[in-house]
Amino acid sequence: MGRIALVTGGTRGIGRAISVALKDAGYRVVANYCGNVEAAEEFTNETGIPAYRFDVSSFPECDAAVQKIVAEIGPIEILINNAGITRDSTIHRMAYQQWEDVIHTNLTSCFNMTRSVIESMRDRGFGRIINIGSVNGQAGQYGQVNYAAAKSGIHGFTKALAQEGAAKGITVNAIAPGYVDTEMVRSVPHAVLEKIIARIPAGRLGHAEDIARGVVFLVADEADFITGATLSINGGQHMY
Repeated sequence: MGRIALVTGGTRGIGRAISVALKDAGYRVVANYCGNVEAAEEFTNETGIPAYRFDVSSFPECDAAVQKIVAEIGPIEILINNAGITRDSTIHRMAYQQWEDVIHTNLTSCFNMTRSVIESMRDRGFGRIINIGSVNGQAGQYGQVNYAAAKSGIHGFTKALAQEGAAKGITVNAIAPGYVDTEMVRSVPHAVLEKIIARIPAGRLGHAEDIARGVVFLVADEADFITGATLSINGGQHMY
């Protein structure tokens, strides 16, 4: 049987592509979701990948869900911290709740999920943790101080955790996607989206599968000498 991988936010968008790519590569995949029950049910029906509903911003929910997954499926050896939201606004108009929601869902979730699986990974002497950051965590973005702060925090979290895990056979890496053709990006006004694409040397938006291929590469057993790295997949938009 393949290693067990848990993908947060794994039923839609980039997360869906990651879940499917990992399954196709021979891993036993479990997807997390929170809000859209209909989409999660459709995802499971189409892919055969089980989906567990819990809020990644809540440590008690994460811990309980991990225990349930371990009991029902087996130990989690691969964790993809992908769940994320946006609540865009310039800071002089941003409500505290917009800040808190994004920080907890995008960044605190990485702690919640990692803390819930790390002891088992250490005991087994193997682990792969991939944190999905963003080009906007590297370069910043107008109207996204909350999102950029959370994603930038993910990159620091990755480097520190990589140092802690290396001696125990646990690699920790980040992927920083650029603008990817997902529901979230398609909600951007057309005129704004055209300006974004004009700044991408590759001349197009990314595809969710572009990010998924990077994940499959980094979680492989053979990628054990790659840790603390950030893989930028952004069409050349930002070279960091």
